[in-house]
Amino acid sequence: MSQGWKITVIVLAAAGVLSTPLIWLLNSPDAGQLTGASIQAAVGIAALVWALLQPGGNHTDDTAVDTGQARASGGGTAVTGVRRPKGRGSGSAKAEGTGNATATGNDSSAISGIDYS
Repeated sequence: MSQGWKITVIVLAAAGVLSTPLIWLLNSPDAGQLTGASIQAAVGIAALVWALLQPGGNHTDDTAVDTGQARASGGGTAVTGVRRPKGRGSGSAKAEGTGNATATGNDSSAISGIDYS
């Protein structure tokens, strides 16, 4: 869970927990109002605990500097630099001074720099 979503869930859960006593203070609650307020407080507390127990986001900063040549042949793949399959990771990716990329043969690929595929 990203830090932004985690903060949002915590704020909303805290608002749910804190607003429950207001219902009790405004009027004498009947059984339905008391049940609703209790459920609201329980859900708010559960959401708060859940958000607090979530691990931090997958934040990585990747840097490749003065990368060498990437060569692939015969269906192979060569990457010099940063590879993030399927765009995984939430940090920055930076490649400087990338070298040549050469691919020969069917279904071969060579990437010099950053590969998000």
